[in-house]
This record gives sequence, structure tokens and C-alpha cells, in this order.
Amino acid sequence: YIGSHTWIALVQAGFDVVGVDNFVNSSARVLERIERVTGRRTVFQALDACDERALDTLFNAHTIDATIHFAALKAVGEGEREPLRYWVNNVGSLTAVCSAMRKRGCKRMVFSSSATVYGAPAELPVRESAPTHAVNVYGRTKLAGEQVLHDLARADAGWTNAILRYFNPVGAHSSGWLGEDPRGVPNNLMPYIAQLAVGRMQRLQVYGNDYPTPDGTGVRDYIHVMDLAEGHVAAVRRVLDHDGSFVVNLGTGRGYSVLELLHAYERACGKRLPHEVVSRRDGDVAACYADVSAAHTLLGWKARRDLDDMCRDSWRWQSNNPQGFDQRVLQPDAA
Repeated sequence: YIGSHTWIALVQAGFDVVGVDNFVNSSARVLERIERVTGRRTVFQALDACDERALDTLFNAHTIDATIHFAALKAVGEGEREPLRYWVNNVGSLTAVCSAMRKRGCKRMVFSSSATVYGAPAELPVRESAPTHAVNVYGRTKLAGEQVLHDLARADAGWTNAILRYFNPVGAHSSGWLGEDPRGVPNNLMPYIAQLAVGRMQRLQVYGNDYPTPDGTGVRDYIHVMDLAEGHVAAVRRVLDHDGSFVVNLGTGRGYSVLELLHAYERACGKRLPHEVVSRRDGDVAACYADVSAAHTLLGWKARRDLDDMCRDSWRWQSNNPQGFDQRVLQPDAA
């Protein structure tokens, strides 16, 4: 999801991209969509990022200046049920990629981390200096990945790493050709609402309306996936042009409640969406949103799209692709 949108942003920024995926949680059809949006043939190799020998072959075949690592499993509940799978994939793929990079003298990495590493923040907005306290397997694998990169940079001054702590990526490319296509029942709010809007879900459950927030529902920092993609482009430019590793939050710097997002999606799709309030979930916090000043200072980047943009683009994708990539676009808008 994020990787495909970042691929488009990189090509549009003038970069040449070599893509890798094993399609465990994605569709090969995304490649033709990338080509349609960019007008460029994709250079791609199907492989598992944990396979160091396959990575060695890839790095020998291409001159790679920097790497972006997205290859992680991310369903929190699944991670609790299958912790070994998450540790092997999320950390093992990172160490394998770093090993292949080092052999070829490529030491510039942009790493997808997560605001999950903060746990329940003590202060808002959340700054990069806030204590980390991941409360689930997925978050702990992200913290471990960050530590791998910190250790590499400490041991070898030639390594420069950008660690990007995402908040809540949502939305889709404005063309309607690419978007979020989760397997099974969506774990995140906006793709669930999107599937509700096309009739694949019956009703949204809102977990609690008695939080100390303006409307009583949980508040999160949602960021348009294309703003996030452009943040990656800025991070790649930074690691190529400057030495010195860094950690930055990527978010909008403001929070939106569950009901705000739901009502924005209703405006986008033009209909009421059924929902009901149920009890809070264990572990949910009232609010979480980012301090994004470091990303602006270091990268010259800030999010430009608002909640209505996020919902309109998500609806364009979902309404044109009600079954996701398993069904071809019906009436795509112009890019």
C-alpha cells in the first residue's frame, strides 16, 4: 500500500526505482497500475526480503544508491498470535537487506517505523524524544528494527539511516488506480469504513464515546498516503545528500476523531453509513497525534492534504475497485 504510492512519488520526483515484494499481503496487479499512473515500465523482482542470497543477486544486477524498507507484517492481533512469524519477517528481512546493502557499499536506508513504538504517550503532541514503550509484538519488532539501524550507524560512520515513524496512513492515489486493499476484515478504521460504503461490511462499531475528547470518540493523527509518500522522497534526498542518521514523525500534527472521519467519509460517498457505539477496547488511548516540526526542519516536508482529501481519494479508489485489486477499475478518473 504505502510502497506502491511511494514508488509513484519517487518516479515523479525523477528517481529510478527497483521494487521487491513477495506478495504475501499485496497484489501483483499493482505493478500495472503503477505503470499506468507513471507512464514508466516497472523494474521489479518477486522475492522474499528475508532471502539474502536472492537479495545479493538483485544488488549485483542493479546499482542501488539507497534502500527503503517497507517489508513488515503489521496486523497487531495476528502478531500476538504468531509472534515468531513477525520477528522472523519484520526484523529478519531488515537484517538481510542491510547485509546485502553492505556487500555492495550501499549504506543509505529509509526505514518504515511506526508511532506504535510510543505506546500510550504521556504528552501530546508526541515528539520524537518521547519515551518508547511498544505494547504489542508488531511495535516491538519496529523498535528492534530501529535498534538494528542505530547499531549499524554507531559501528560504521558510513551508514546514514532515516527512521520514519508513521502515524495513521489513509487515503489513496487521486487517480483511483491505487489504494489500500487489506486481506480479510480490515484492521484499520478507514479501510473498514470504505468497505462499509461499498456494502462489504454491514455496520461500523465505534469503540467508546466517553473519552475526554471533543465528541467522546478516540482521536488519531491520520495522514494522506501521498503526503506520506512525499515524506519518503524527502527522506531519500536527505540521506543521499547529508551524513547523519535521524528519526522523524510523519503525520499531520493534528488529530481527527472516529466520528469526524466517519462523517467526512459520508460527505465523500454521499450517503449515511450505519454505525453503533460499543464498549471501549482494552489498550486504546483517548488521543494520539504527532509533533511534526522535526520533519519540517530536517526534510522541508509537511502534510498538505486534509481529511476531506483523504476520504475523497479513498472513496474514488474503493468505489472504482469495490473488490480491491481482484476486480479491475470500473470507471477510473484521470490521473
